[in-house]
Amino acid sequence: MLDFSSIDLAYLLPFIGVGFAAQLVDGALGMAFGVISNTLLVAVLGVPPAIASQRVHLVECFTTAVSGISHLAHGNVDKRLFFRLLIPGMLGGILGAYVLSSLDAGVVKPFVLLYLSCIGIYLFIRGVFYPPKITEAKLIAPLGLVGGFLDAAGGGGWGPVVTSNLLLQGEDPRKVVGTVNTVEFFLTITVSAAFIFKLGLADVAGPTLGLLIGGLMAAPLGAWAAKHFPAKRMLMLVGIVLTLTSAYGVWKAWG
Repeated sequence: MLDFSSIDLAYLLPFIGVGFAAQLVDGALGMAFGVISNTLLVAVLGVPPAIASQRVHLVECFTTAVSGISHLAHGNVDKRLFFRLLIPGMLGGILGAYVLSSLDAGVVKPFVLLYLSCIGIYLFIRGVFYPPKITEAKLIAPLGLVGGFLDAAGGGGWGPVVTSNLLLQGEDPRKVVGTVNTVEFFLTITVSAAFIFKLGLADVAGPTLGLLIGGLMAAPLGAWAAKHFPAKRMLMLVGIVLTLTSAYGVWKAWG
């Protein structure tokens, strides 16, 4: 049973800070909440990768629900694209959650951080060449499967991996962002259920509440940043921060 009476503000503050930073960037770019949250939780706060991914996905159940409803209301969801991403993404998410929660945290942590470093480098390169060259879309279902797996196993990456690749393949940007965000709600529900089945809910309530509070506090500022901060600079800055933070975590684990 979750015991909220034992939660104190000093304990929550680091998680509030992580949620705030992640949502600020996510609001500006439309992606990267999971990647940034997981990087800070694992590399800075020392949370085991499976627990970190579980906490992030539980918070995203709330944030992606609001986002998905908003995109549906504004007609930003492509039904064809939605269903081609949905099932592969959920299957990949279940597999990623099972793999991550079945491995020893000390062994898997450096590899998760290496993956997050690669995502950071990828975002930086995408920022350098922003806006991307548009080509014809070809791969959707395999991308959903890989994106779902990496999102669960790496604690984030659905947006950077799936959204970026669909945009590079030539899909309509408005429909891509709306559809990928809406599918992400079902993905986070699936991944959270898989983690709860494997890990239970012990020691989740406080940290998850902190992440959620921080995210809600940053939401208005994220919207402001999206309007005033150039996407090219934001992508490059996020890429640098993710790469350096993750690399530091790898150095601590293997140093």
